[in-house]
Amino acid sequence: MSAPSSLAAYLSGLGYFAGCAPDTLAYIAASVIMRPAAAGEILFLEGAAGAGLWIVQTGRVKIYKLNPQGQEHILRIFGDNDTFNDIPAFDGGPNPVNAAALSEAALLVIPTEVFQHLMRTDSAFAMRVIAMLSRRVRGLVQQIEDLTLYSVTVRVARLLLNQVDDPALSGTGVTRAALAAHLATTPQTISTALREIELTGAIEFDRHQIRILKEDLLRSIAML
Repeated sequence: MSAPSSLAAYLSGLGYFAGCAPDTLAYIAASVIMRPAAAGEILFLEGAAGAGLWIVQTGRVKIYKLNPQGQEHILRIFGDNDTFNDIPAFDGGPNPVNAAALSEAALLVIPTEVFQHLMRTDSAFAMRVIAMLSRRVRGLVQQIEDLTLYSVTVRVARLLLNQVDDPALSGTGVTRAALAAHLATTPQTISTALREIELTGAIEFDRHQIRILKEDLLRSIAML
């Protein structure tokens, strides 16, 4: 997808840009940087200068942090048509996280200066940015609540349900290691929690795959 008109049409279907005038979409499309990525490729590192707002056209991207011992904690997995690394696009600051492609991906970058120009000159666009940012903050609050208030078993059940509800997660083939990285625990602890859930009949799992058998039962374990 390289023709400006096709790219403008694509952008019009994304949350930040839905409702933008045709000339605004054309302006954005003309600024877009195409960024293909191979599976496992690091896209950017925490602390480096932010390039702008990233968009996943196709593929999967993980956002993660590393603790002082080098252990990875996955904050979020993004899939088709998701945007990420919004904060540097808002404030022009450095990347707050690391990002890497989980699969071969087709990515777009809208430069920070373009994004900030739109916020200054288009009030409707600025309101959409505020709405999108608010939803992201609510998601982070929920993630903090899960980490601090609920057992690992409940948190695993909730993340598995996200596999159903979130296309980005459903395409990744969620493993124990991925769950452990996402929930800031160990694969051994994840295995124990999965066994507890499996005994209820809600899921079945082996070394490579986790399958949800009874979503309603899993929701009750997740306290939802």
